[in-house]
Amino acid sequence: MKFWKNAGRYGIDGFLLGLMGVILGAWIYPYPGTSSSPFYLDEIAGYGISLIFFFYGLKLGFRKLRDGIANWRLHLFVQAVTFVIFPLIGIVLKPFFTEETGRMLWMGIFFLCALPSTVSSSVVMVGIAKGNIPAAIFNASVSSLVGVFVTPLWLGLIFIGSEGAIALDVVITKLVIQVMLPLVLGMLLHNRFGAWAVRNSNGIRVYDQTIILLIVYCSFCQSFTDRLFEGMSTTDILLLGMGMSGLFFLVFFFTKKLGQLLGFNREDRITAIFCGSKKSMMQGALMSNVMFAGTPLAGIILLPVMIYHSLQLVYVGIIARKYADQ
Repeated sequence: MKFWKNAGRYGIDGFLLGLMGVILGAWIYPYPGTSSSPFYLDEIAGYGISLIFFFYGLKLGFRKLRDGIANWRLHLFVQAVTFVIFPLIGIVLKPFFTEETGRMLWMGIFFLCALPSTVSSSVVMVGIAKGNIPAAIFNASVSSLVGVFVTPLWLGLIFIGSEGAIALDVVITKLVIQVMLPLVLGMLLHNRFGAWAVRNSNGIRVYDQTIILLIVYCSFCQSFTDRLFEGMSTTDILLLGMGMSGLFFLVFFFTKKLGQLLGFNREDRITAIFCGSKKSMMQGALMSNVMFAGTPLAGIILLPVMIYHSLQLVYVGIIARKYADQ
């Protein structure tokens, strides 16, 4: 119990173990999650995505967005790091990935760089580090909304003419239907059912994580079936992990230094570096299910996202407690 309690403080929990478990399950028995399976797991995941964002809208409401607008300099800074600095770093990294497997890995890395920031863990870690919690809630929430449009725009721009090219109009239409409409509906019903959603946050979180695990399982089932990982060695995975660590600390210290130069106070700097350096595993899984569903690329696209997600939780957990002790 003590081990799990300490591990939980740094983001090592049942969900991370579940991610490893579904990947192992996809490797052992991939058929149920493939496009030829009669179980329609991809369709179930698609409906599950809409319900996730409906619940998110119930908890968010329009008032929280309106109340957080005042600190606009901080908000612009965080969103610029998330949707401009990160993708530009991803573009700079492209020449280092030359072979076929490397190019597919780079696509996953750029997909990671174009994703919005994570919501719940950003707010929790900002709270632990004694940062600006209202600003963290606002930025993480706005990031999720902006990402519905900005992430596919970046991918459509960069992946044009490549194996992972996407039909931008189709993707945005699907995201609007599967994500924006349920989200707005939830926000409209916030006054009536928002309190219920908050009371049942634990159950909703379990549901969210279950859908994400289902998406990850289906993604890796197709990739394993099409033998997409055969060109990758253990060394490649370790190097990818080192690269994701380097990416995290590069953005973390860049955001920290620039926040100092812009004159943000301590609480705002904490919010900027914790929200700006993190990427959303949930959004990565959901968007990959819309953009790459049924393709062998889905699993390998998600690999950098999963590794970055795991590492960021550990690193930010340690850093947040150091800030709290200062």
